[in-house]
Amino acid sequence: MDDERLLVKFWGVRGSVPVSGAEFLHYGGNTACVELICGGHRLFLDAGSGLRLAGEALRAAGVTDIDLFFTHCHYDHIIGFPFFTPIHDKNCRITVWSGHLAGRMTTRQMLSEFMLPPWFPAKLDICKANIACNDFVSGAILQPREGITIRTASLNHPGGCIGYRVEWGGRAIALISDTEHEPGQLDAAILGLIEDADLVIYDCTYIEPEMERYRGFGHSTWQQGVRLCEAAGARGLALFHHDPKRSDGQLEIIEQQAKDAFAGAFAARDGQELEFPRFA
Repeated sequence: MDDERLLVKFWGVRGSVPVSGAEFLHYGGNTACVELICGGHRLFLDAGSGLRLAGEALRAAGVTDIDLFFTHCHYDHIIGFPFFTPIHDKNCRITVWSGHLAGRMTTRQMLSEFMLPPWFPAKLDICKANIACNDFVSGAILQPREGITIRTASLNHPGGCIGYRVEWGGRAIALISDTEHEPGQLDAAILGLIEDADLVIYDCTYIEPEMERYRGFGHSTWQQGVRLCEAAGARGLALFHHDPKRSDGQLEIIEQQAKDAFAGAFAARDGQELEFPRFA
């Protein structure tokens, strides 16, 4: 890949639980994991089941220096971490970031507690990689690598969740997962993260008629994603965190409805890659 380009790759796009079967082949069944390649730097947003495949690809490519950012630590966003090949490689350096539990639990405590018997057969200290942990507070502006700025904000989700805006090379990619919107309102924190963004990856677990039934679950709709993107002047909208019950056929219908409402909308799928040329 050209070092002057930003690449976004979706390794997992489902929410709640991984799924498999003939009805999920096109969009995929892995849970949340998004990779951003900013020049020579590798950033991962969340560690869902898609992170396992990403780890195999990194090993094949000889990549040994990685940043991993957690939005939060519900199962579907962490389940891939213990199976991420680089954490077991002594030649790898992995920097892990989190802010959703600021003041309650550190990033290292979080990792240690979900790699712990009886929930997992071994402790974190089996990992051979150099794992560095960084804690931050929501609203912090992070600069993990030269030329990369990451803006953060809190999202409306049980237990806390962080939204990210990654800026590099004149481009901006925002991940807004998981969040629940208030009817008739546009979340100011989200608008700040997605303003003029090239791509907004947004929690589209439900559709509007379902929201009353699932109020309090902490998720949103593609319709709200369109409203936010239009208000913020964002150019692309990736429907993300698909309900595990949605078949390929159902997601195709939702994707077409979203496209009809907003030209830059599409339903993200496992393995999908998008490239953004760097601005001069």
